[in-house]
Parts: sequence; C-alpha cells; structure tokens
Amino acid sequence: MRLHTQYAKSSMGLSDNHYNRGLGRDAPKFKLWRSAGLMLTYKCNAACEFCYYHCGPDKGGLMPVETCLAAWRSLRTLAGNEARIHLTGGEPFLYWDHLVEILREGRRQNLGPVDLIETNGFWATEEQLIAGRLSTLAALGMQRLKISVDPFHQEYVDIEPVRALAAAAKRLLGPDRVLVRWEKYLRGEGVSPLDVARASWPCSFVAWASSPGSIGRMPMPQDAGETPTTRKGGTPSPREKMYIEAYRDYPFRFSGRAARQLAQLIIDAGSLMIEKEASDPISIHQSSIINHPCLSGFLGAKGVHIDPYGNVFSGTCSGIILGNINQTPLEEIWENFDPRRSGLVGTLCARGPHGLLEPAQALGYQARPAYADKCHLCTHIRQFLFEHGQDASVLGPRDCYA
Repeated sequence: MRLHTQYAKSSMGLSDNHYNRGLGRDAPKFKLWRSAGLMLTYKCNAACEFCYYHCGPDKGGLMPVETCLAAWRSLRTLAGNEARIHLTGGEPFLYWDHLVEILREGRRQNLGPVDLIETNGFWATEEQLIAGRLSTLAALGMQRLKISVDPFHQEYVDIEPVRALAAAAKRLLGPDRVLVRWEKYLRGEGVSPLDVARASWPCSFVAWASSPGSIGRMPMPQDAGETPTTRKGGTPSPREKMYIEAYRDYPFRFSGRAARQLAQLIIDAGSLMIEKEASDPISIHQSSIINHPCLSGFLGAKGVHIDPYGNVFSGTCSGIILGNINQTPLEEIWENFDPRRSGLVGTLCARGPHGLLEPAQALGYQARPAYADKCHLCTHIRQFLFEHGQDASVLGPRDCYA
C-alpha cells in the first residue's frame, strides 16, 4: 500500500528528544519508537499465570477507534514508513467488529498496513468462520497473524481450535505470515489437555470461565484456598513441573501476574535444586539486583504498548506510565522523555528497582528473602506503592495491579 508522502519518511530524529540534545556524540541515545502495540482491551478469555498485563475475563476497557488512529498517526510521525503497529490485548478477537472497524478506518486514512494482530485462537471453532475472518483481515492489510500457544494459555483455550487456526492461516496467508508462539506447544509437547488442566481448578472458576457471558469479578483459585502453584511437601506438582519447563524453554519476565505465584515457584525450584538448570533465587543484597539500573532498557526500547485508556508503557514494562495519548500526542511524549527527571522512572533509570526499596520500606514495605529477577523486585514494590497511593500519575492503571 502506498503511504501518504507525509509518512514516507520520518520527520523526527534523535536530536528532537530533550535528553538526547545534551549528550555527547558517543553517548547512548534515547531511541525513536518504531513500534506500538495497541492494547484494544484488558479483557481476555484467559487469565494466564505469566501475563505481563494482568489480563483476564474480569477486566475491561476498549480502546476507541479514534484513539487507535491517533496513536497510529503519531507513530508514523515518529518513524515514517518504518513504523510497525500491532493490535493486541487482552484478546482483541473478543471485539471482532471493533477490530475490523479500526482496520477499515486505518486503510481509509492511508495509514499503512497493520504489521501484526495477536490472538489465542479461542474463537476458531468452525472452518468457515476461520476462513472468513482471515480473508477479511488480509483484505484490510494485516501483514501477519500471531497465535499464542503455551502451557499457560492452554489452561483456558482448547488446543484443537488453535491448531485448526494455525493450519488454515498458513494455508491462506502463507507460512511466512503466521507466527506461532510456540510451535512446540502447538504439537502438544508440554501442554496438558484442557480438561486435565481444568480438573485442578475450583468448580466455581471452571463454571465462570466456561460461560461466554461472564461478568463481574472473576473467581480465582485462591478464593477456594488454592493457587495454580500450590506446593505440597516441597515436591512440585505436574502443573508446576510444566511451568518450570516452560520457563526453561522460553524465559519470561516476572512482571504483572507472573510476579505472584509463578515467580515464587521459580524461586523455590532454584533453592530446592529441583532441576539443575532452574534459576537460582536472587537475594535482595546481591549485586545483580543492587547494581542494575534500567537506563539501557528505557533508552533502547524499540517501541511502546498503549493500553485501552491511552496509557503509554515502555516495551513490556506494564503499569509504569510514561504519558497518556489522550492528553499528549505520542510524538510529544517521546520528545519530552528524560530519564534524569525525578520520580519513579528517574529512580529506575539511575538505580534500578533496588532504588525503590528504601522509600517503600519507609512506608512499611517488607522485602522478600529472594526474588526471581529484578522485574520481580520492581513489580512487587510497585504493587505495594500502588496500594498505598504513591506515584499515582505513574503507577497505573488499576488493571495492571489487580
């Protein structure tokens, strides 16, 4: 698709950022954002244990079409024809008509193609439905489809519709336009059948999750005195072993929901030496946490995620708000970013999450004996600060902390 001339080449350079202008030639610069993941909603039919954004059936939000388009236009201003937009959630296919409207309006405004749309494939129950939706997405300019397949999603999504979707997408779009995360699990390796996975959840949760019209607060396993990672006598359950294997095969950050039971499981696995390859727990006093500022992560982030309410997050740092596109255009948020500023983001850039520890402890925060990684430390402290009303302009929204 031919782009408007105004988008063909970025009109912005590194020197347009306030921080960059004061740096020497060889100093690391704050990179232009070239990608944006538009989170259409926090609502999802799954509540995966490793979800960075705490998505689930009880969450909400729906990004207005114009908000999507504004972010899309701003990214074009920042990155020109190198801009990459992907649509995600939550689960964007919960709002199929809304998704299509965004694509149609973006096409009408000549904003270019959408690079990627993500789904867990829960909806792919009929061959005709799959073919029809894939054809619509392709006609509206979707470049690639990304399908989530892993032990965490498959506790909520039957693998057979996902396999049908992956096969149809590779056939209709071509294999180069289909990303499966991960193929190993699509083949059924390391994934429990849905009925087996659900057998260990409380009946109240299974009934709720099985109802497509579920509303209100989602009953979770802990409501019945259980968690997905309940340890008994120090011996990992089959589910826990599956989680440990998944982490070993495809390591993930311990932020969002992953900073809860899942992080503790990995800590326990390391300290108990269940598997010799398991990660060792990190003490709050270790240099790997103390001497690990986040500056390079913020400066080098290739893109952002923007949630349904317009909040901008760097990379996958959910719940740390850099700005809101409903108040300030994305390109201006990029222009004004300065890691030297005071406040939570400045502390993270200068000292890492360990820099948040002392002020949190002054408010009553009690450090854990160990953390799975520095993201676990950061998320755990931020959860405490959020619950105590601290840094309200930066820590949010509630969806990321509930």
